[in-house]
Order: sequence, then structure tokens, then C-alpha cells
Amino acid sequence: MDWKPDRESKIPIYKQLALFIESGISDGTFPHDKPLPSERGLAKELRINRSTVIAAYDELESNGLIDRNRGSGTTVSKDIWGISKKRIPSWNRYIEAGSFLPNLPVTQRIHKEMAEHNLINLASGELSQDLFPMSSFREITSNRSFIGSLGYDHPQGNAVLRQTLTNHVKQFRSIETNPSSILVTSGAQQALHLVVQCLLKPGDAVAIENPSYHYNLPVFKSAGIKTYYLKGDQDGINPNDITALYKKHRIRMIFLNPIFQNPTGTLMAENRRKKILEISSEYGIPVVEDDPYSLTSFTGEKIQTLKSLDHFGNVLYISSLTKIVASGLRIGWIIGPKAVIERLSDAKQQVDFGHASYTQWIANDFLGSKYFESHIKNLVNQLESRRNQIVSSLQTYLFEQVDFYIPKGGIHIWCRIKNEFNEIQLLEESIKRGVIYVPGSTMGSEKGFVRFTFSREKEEDINEGIRRFADALDAVLKK
Repeated sequence: MDWKPDRESKIPIYKQLALFIESGISDGTFPHDKPLPSERGLAKELRINRSTVIAAYDELESNGLIDRNRGSGTTVSKDIWGISKKRIPSWNRYIEAGSFLPNLPVTQRIHKEMAEHNLINLASGELSQDLFPMSSFREITSNRSFIGSLGYDHPQGNAVLRQTLTNHVKQFRSIETNPSSILVTSGAQQALHLVVQCLLKPGDAVAIENPSYHYNLPVFKSAGIKTYYLKGDQDGINPNDITALYKKHRIRMIFLNPIFQNPTGTLMAENRRKKILEISSEYGIPVVEDDPYSLTSFTGEKIQTLKSLDHFGNVLYISSLTKIVASGLRIGWIIGPKAVIERLSDAKQQVDFGHASYTQWIANDFLGSKYFESHIKNLVNQLESRRNQIVSSLQTYLFEQVDFYIPKGGIHIWCRIKNEFNEIQLLEESIKRGVIYVPGSTMGSEKGFVRFTFSREKEEDINEGIRRFADALDAVLKK
């Protein structure tokens, strides 16, 4: 067989083999009247595992391209060229050809493990069930009838909710805006996608933090956007690096998470925040501020967002209730110039015809109620307690093996492991021991880091999770 697998390719070898055989079926290399090579023979010829060949044949069979019969071997399905002339589409080719890129394989693996196994979850960036304000929601929904429309709502989101958000961001985030400058979205993730897809074009250059949540998002690559990195320290990124990137690459947009940043937990110094706004105004570069965590300060300090310091409309502000109320509510928003909001709203309308009325009603009543402020106070106390637990556990089980910055808010802690280690082996060993986290490579270019999230588990499970991780690290370092 005149074919060899490409072992440097990101496409698994079994998929490569399946695509090769499918192509051979189409061009007649593998005719329907002759059997295909046996699993064992093909594995020997190509110097690959027999299980790889089996996986390739499984895929071809599921697509209706081959038949496998005991005694007569594997053959091309006669129905492809038979009387019916019917054939199942090659879905794998469509999957590979799609312009919207999938998550990184490591990210996909983490999501799958979290969904299918009962692990101590130090990976998922959400609150635990006991931190959701369920009793408040029950009271809201039982004491007041739903008065909204079940038809399509305003393209920018329910007018009453947008007025409530206007009041909310003024009271809690010191942001002055109005309902016409707000778009309600399905969480911050949709907001980010709308910004990238509507306001940028292929070939544009943007600046993102390194490490950052934005680092592993396929949305930039899918849109053909060039990303350049801003390195940070305990006070956030250096604003002068933005100027250097602009002069070299003419960056068109800056994406920042300045308050209790994901994954580092750092709070950008106020003088740096102000300097970034000065640079934005000097060069006319828009700033996209992602602010999930500013209400979670453990010191009680009311922190000024970039948007609250923005007097010229240079900042597109994204936030949501995902990290501070409930991830399943799917309520986020963008605040920006009216013309921009209308453009983004038009795109959202094409995707989903506007946001769901029922969740908007619940979010509106909760934000405008007495329950919200008491919920945030309780949430901050709980998160601080869990932060203290994970710091204590890291010091107990990984003393002298890791360095980390102690965050003053948010839900993440970013650790540097001092010894060199195999990242994939460490993740696999940890999963075997029943704990999962986020490997650093998915969020930054530097090696040797891991991100733990402390909002998803209670204190006793956080402690046990770090203990199991420490055991996994010891096992990997001994290999």
C-alpha cells in the first residue's frame, strides 16, 4: 500500500487511515468486488497498532462505507454502487473542513471527563450548586407571576432588564450607561464571539494577555485574527507593551480581564488601568474589558473597572451573572456605543432571534431585589473561605514544589510547578486519582503551570483534591 501515516499531524492516525481508505473507495483503488486488507495485515504493513486499524474500520462501517463479515473479511459496501445509488455523507470530512474550529484536544478531554466521571472538580470555572441563590429564585418565581411576553423580545434584550442593568452597573460597578447602549447576551462567551465576528476581519491583529482565558479560544483563529501577547506580572500587564505592539503590528483591538484575572487571579494596578485608557485614546484602539469577577473582592474594596474610568467611549464592557449568580441562567451583557450595540444586536438576531424571555425575567427580578446584595456578601465570604483552604492545602501538600500568587478575589489560583514534568502524564495521573484541573498550556505559552478553580468544590473536597494532585505529581516526577 503506497501510503504512510503522518505522525506529526494533529489528526489521529485512525482518522488519517479512514480518510485514505474512503478516498480509495471513491476513486476505485478499493473496488467493491475485492476484500479490504485484514486488520492484522494492514497493521503490520503500516507499522501501526491493530487497534488503530480497528478504529478506522469502525468509523468506515458506521458511515456505511464497508461491511464486516465473519469468514469473508471486510469489503466495500455494495449498496454504495448498487441499485439504490444511496450513500451516507462523509461526515468526518465535513467536520474537518468546517471553518469554526473545535476546542483544543486537552480542553475537550477535560470537558468529557467532567461530564462522564465523578471527579473532584478543580477545573470548571463556575460556582458549586450550594452557592446558587436557589431559595431566592424560588421565592421570586412563586410570589410573582411571569408578566413578560413569550414571543420574540427586543433585539437588544428585554427593555425592563436593560433598565435594571443600567441601575445595577451604576450602583455596583460605577458605570454610567443607558438601556440603548446595552445588549443582553447568552453569557460573556457569546458577547466575545459577537465582538470578534462583527468588529474584526481576517488578518486583523489583536492583543491578548498571556496567560489568559482568551489564549485558548478558537474564536480568534476561526475568524482569521492574529493574536499578539501581553505578558503580565502581579500588577497586570505593562501598558507600554501595548504601544510597542501597536507600532509593530498595528493592533486593532485589546482584550483584557484586568480584575482578578483568569487564570492568574491578579488585580491590575489602578495606575496601569488609567495608562491603558490613555494609550487607547492616543491611538484610537478599542479595549474589550471582560469583567466576571469585580464584585468578588475579598477585601471589600470597590474596584474601578476600565469602563468606569472610561470617559470617551473607548471600552466595550462585557460581564455576566455566570460567575457570581448561576452559570445556567445564561445572562450576560455588552455595554458600548449605541451604533456598536445595534450592529452586535443585528448579528445576535441572525443567530437566535434574541434572548429567552423567561430567564431575562428571573434575572431582572433578582438584580432588582433585596436578595442580590445579600447573595453577593455570602458568596464573597464563601469564596474567601475556599481560597484560604486551597492556599493552606497547597502549602501542606506541595510546599517547596509550587509557587503561586494568592488572589484577593475571583475563583482561580495559578501555580507554577518548580520541577519539570510531562503535562499530559500529570493530567492522566490526576484523573486516575479522581481529581481534575486545567493544564497551563491551554491558557498560556509558558510551561510548568496549572490552574485550580476553588469555587466548584467545598473546603474538604478542595483539600482532598490537592492531596490527590500532589500524589499524582510525585508519581510523574518519579518516572
